[in-house]
Amino acid sequence: MFLIGAIFVAGGFESACARDILVIGTPLEPPNLDPASGAAAAVDTVVYGNIFEGLTQITQTGEVAPLLAESWDASPDRMSYIFHLRHGVHFHDGTSFDAEDVKFTIDRILAPDSTNAQKALYQPIKSVEVLDPYTVQISLSRPASELPYVLGWGDAVMVAPESVATAATQPVGTGPYKFMNWRRGDSLTLSANDDYWGAAPHIRTVEFKFIGDAAAAYSALKAGDVDAFPNYPAPENVADFERDPRFKVVVGASEGKVILAINNRKAPLNNVLVRRAISHAIDREAVIDGAMFGFGEPIGSHFTRSTPGFEDLTGKYPHDQARARALLTQAGYKEGLSLTLRAPPRPYARRAAEIIAAELGQVGVHVTVENLEWAQWLDQVFTRHDFDLTIVEHVEPMDFGIYARDDYYFGYANAAYKKLYSEYQVAIANDERSALLRRMQETLADDAVNAFLYQSARITILRNDLNGLWADMPVPATILANAYFTTDAASPARQGKSSSGGAWVGWLLLAVGAAILAYAARRLGAASLGARFGAHAATLVAASIVIFTMVQVVPGDPAAYMMGLNANPEAVAALREQLGLNGPLLSRYADWTLGLIRGDFGTSYTYEVPVGQLVAERLNVSGPLALMAMAFSIIIGIPVGVIAASRRGGAIDTALNALMQIGVALPNFWIAMLLIMVFSIQLQWFSAGGFSGWGNGALPALRDLFLPALALAAPQAAILARVMRSALLDTMNEDYVRTARAKGLTRDQAMWRHALRNAMIPVLTIIGLQFPFLLAGGIIIENVFSLPGLGRLVFQAIIQRDLIVVQSVVFLLVLAVILAAFLIDIAYVGVDPRLRSARR
Repeated sequence: MFLIGAIFVAGGFESACARDILVIGTPLEPPNLDPASGAAAAVDTVVYGNIFEGLTQITQTGEVAPLLAESWDASPDRMSYIFHLRHGVHFHDGTSFDAEDVKFTIDRILAPDSTNAQKALYQPIKSVEVLDPYTVQISLSRPASELPYVLGWGDAVMVAPESVATAATQPVGTGPYKFMNWRRGDSLTLSANDDYWGAAPHIRTVEFKFIGDAAAAYSALKAGDVDAFPNYPAPENVADFERDPRFKVVVGASEGKVILAINNRKAPLNNVLVRRAISHAIDREAVIDGAMFGFGEPIGSHFTRSTPGFEDLTGKYPHDQARARALLTQAGYKEGLSLTLRAPPRPYARRAAEIIAAELGQVGVHVTVENLEWAQWLDQVFTRHDFDLTIVEHVEPMDFGIYARDDYYFGYANAAYKKLYSEYQVAIANDERSALLRRMQETLADDAVNAFLYQSARITILRNDLNGLWADMPVPATILANAYFTTDAASPARQGKSSSGGAWVGWLLLAVGAAILAYAARRLGAASLGARFGAHAATLVAASIVIFTMVQVVPGDPAAYMMGLNANPEAVAALREQLGLNGPLLSRYADWTLGLIRGDFGTSYTYEVPVGQLVAERLNVSGPLALMAMAFSIIIGIPVGVIAASRRGGAIDTALNALMQIGVALPNFWIAMLLIMVFSIQLQWFSAGGFSGWGNGALPALRDLFLPALALAAPQAAILARVMRSALLDTMNEDYVRTARAKGLTRDQAMWRHALRNAMIPVLTIIGLQFPFLLAGGIIIENVFSLPGLGRLVFQAIIQRDLIVVQSVVFLLVLAVILAAFLIDIAYVGVDPRLRSARR
């Protein structure tokens, strides 16, 4: 009780302190922090314009502006560009930015082993020549009027050879913010660059909090844990924030184009009449209302309104069921047809899939919806082209070049379109380029390549006193340099310190383990202990084989997942080679098991750090969380079970039994949401999620874990109470208890002196198995509270197909279960004297 009181006191002190940081919520965590070596938009969302900068920049209006290059000169034929670099620019490590860094960056993008997802955009670059320290010439193999534009993408930000080796985990750029630290699974913190060449940012420290669950995002905003949430993932809640005077809602445009992609390779979808019928059957406004609650703008081609040469073609396929049926009849499908729609896990896709399936059904197209998780979608739909229809958002700006690729997943092959695209690539005059873009749009619409649904809105929820964030998103980015608060109001954000202080948990567990081994050796004998270890070792070997085999057969390519939808196939192949995914299975299993013996669990595909480091970071959260939850379940469950057993048949027993039933029946995520609503949103005694780290002190860290541990413990306490009650009642009917009663002991005396200890044996079994479950089985609780724990790590690794993380963590969990079984066996010996005498 003293500890709980201290936690509340610490929390009250913390909330009274003013803060000087900005906390941004974001739904996706970047796999690494080097935007030039991967494809995840989540990387650019954090680092573009903040840590890293390019020669040019894409402004909020989508225009190209100078940045690290003050100006540039293009040759009349657009076959070469000379960029004049800004003087006085330094990287965060103090090294100067000059023309050699430009050459290094572009050469790195074009290298044969480059994993840059947009490598194809930069293929026209033939050479990069340093003319002097602040002048660089880029020569091309063909005219490229778009070069200044693509050099403003996150894929072309400037890096230095001195720091590129650590760019994925400790990025060093030239931007207004410097990398401070990254608590994987929880948050990433940036600090203002005092030596920035441009205007200093208004806010000193920025923390990105990774909150993938829509309910958790809502709770974090309402509880004041985050100040702003660009790309807010739950449009259904926007009206609630509009009514709340603490917030403002900003709705801007993105470059996201949501399409019903059609497999043009397969009959009957290779018939343009069928594709046109599908486009006429869809009510785009109904899809926007149903899937996005009205947020979005209909589109008629794969172009957004900000694209140069945009032409509004939404009127080409109005919602017309009669016309759709007529086209199907003309195509030879008067009686209708059956198709399968494979939907990825994004909420907009799942909701839109049901609406579109119903609309197509009204014109005779029977659609079966199959929901896939993301790695399955990448494998079946994107890679193997095994689909009829699918719904997906393409977020890259001006990505109409994908329609000139025969190998792309929707299989569109049109020589006329390829010709137009080739002419556009070499065109110089703006009028000519705009005219070609209009013809390209019209071609895509005429061919009804896909059913083009809507341009995504960018919804930002933010505090009323926060200003300066971009409303529109012409590129994936969260530009922070101009953000500022208009008031000095306090907010409960936490400083982004290291969580390494939780290492005491590991030392504590090692000390406890050593003590238990010493006790076991004394009680069981060395021979018996050795035999048990041998059996457990054999079990672990068998488990390693099963785990490795099962993980390998899971569909999905980690490289394809990491590189994204527009990735160059050469870059994907290069990444597979770098990850070692092309080696023989037996060789990979041998490497993995030998690494386990050495204590080397391998390197994460996505985070590019040792798996052992990831596990240690997550155990700093999951270990204490599991211990707290187990302590709560014991403190609550055992006394409740004993009281219920001692009052069998009475009113107290009946009431406690009802509470046990409720505790078992209620899902822990519902309990978690209830706790958040009461203690975080209404009372604001606790944060709604996240973990501040042990570096801020033990009490704030325990405070962050208090509600999650309580939610996790509630069902376990109910189970423990039921087992305790049942075991105690059974033990009270044993002969030795009746003998004690006959000697004059009261029922309560007999229970406390004789029955309780023996009744603990089945209870110990439950307690022993609780810890491994709580260690990794709290994945739902970790998602609700946005905790960077072990369960969430496994869940994310499965989605991302980070196979080395999955198999290593599952192996460690099997080891935990085996150790728990061993400890239970030792505990039996300590509790039951009969077992000790039997083993002598």
